[in-house]
Amino acid sequence: MIPRYQKILLAVLLIASLGMGFKLWELRERAHKHLLAGESSAPTAAPVVAPAEQATLVAANDMDNSLVPQVHSLPLPADPGARARAVLGKLLDLYAAPDSTHPVPGGAASVAQVFLMPAPGTKSSGNSGDQLAVVNLTGAFAASHPSGLETESLTVLSICATLRANLPGVTEVRFLVDGQQRPSLAGHADLTRTYLTAEATPTEGNRQ
Repeated sequence: MIPRYQKILLAVLLIASLGMGFKLWELRERAHKHLLAGESSAPTAAPVVAPAEQATLVAANDMDNSLVPQVHSLPLPADPGARARAVLGKLLDLYAAPDSTHPVPGGAASVAQVFLMPAPGTKSSGNSGDQLAVVNLTGAFAASHPSGLETESLTVLSICATLRANLPGVTEVRFLVDGQQRPSLAGHADLTRTYLTAEATPTEGNRQ
């Protein structure tokens, strides 16, 4: 004859097993529903890729301290701010390449954002009028940039010239680093001032 306490223990274990089984089944059903919901919300079409267009990159050359225009084909978004970031990203990719004429590490990821706004003294309404571009660089780019007045100035001026070549309405450029004003790029080029894109005059260069 089975003792009473063993009967009670068996009943408790049976109830606990049934409870655990029901809980596992409930969790499985919930996971299955989440999976189905995720499948139904997944995109059915591939993301739209910006069409390739001709862009002029005004690249610096350390050999003769020149600014050389080069024409490249690259995807360019329709939004002006995103377009500006794309061309500057490609310019900095050229500088990060092993055979660069102006070696600067970092590449396209060094451009955090580019904001376009009416230049001081122009009306904010409409599409006409000069624009101010605010280029927000990363702290890693500034920290790794080679120090020296000439090399820093070439980087700044090449950015200004590239913006002017692709967005003619941009007449002024200001620089931020990690969203903050910084005294200089790497100890020399002044980042507290506003640059006029007309100051950055490229020389005739090769077309690629």
